[in-house]
Amino acid sequence: MVLNKDFMMGFVSGTVVGAVGYRLYEQNQGQLSQLIQNPGVQSMNSLPSLSTNQHEVTMEDLIAQKERLEDYIAEKKVNSAQ
Repeated sequence: MVLNKDFMMGFVSGTVVGAVGYRLYEQNQGQLSQLIQNPGVQSMNSLPSLSTNQHEVTMEDLIAQKERLEDYIAEKKVNSAQ
C-alpha cells in the first residue's frame, strides 16, 4: 500500500483540526454542558418578572408577557419535537 502525498496531507490536517477542536471543547466544556442541560434559558431570562404589588401591573404588560410566554412555549414544543 503506497501512501501518497495527498493522503498524508489530509491525514495530518485532519489530525490537527481534531486536536484543535478537542482543545476548544475542553476549554469550553462548562459552557457547553450548561447549554445542553438548560436549552432556551437565555430566552426565558428576557421575560420581565411581575411586580410583587399586583396593582402596579398594567393590562398591556400582562398581555405582552402572555405573548412572550406563548412564543416560548411554542419554541419549546418545536425543539422537543426534533
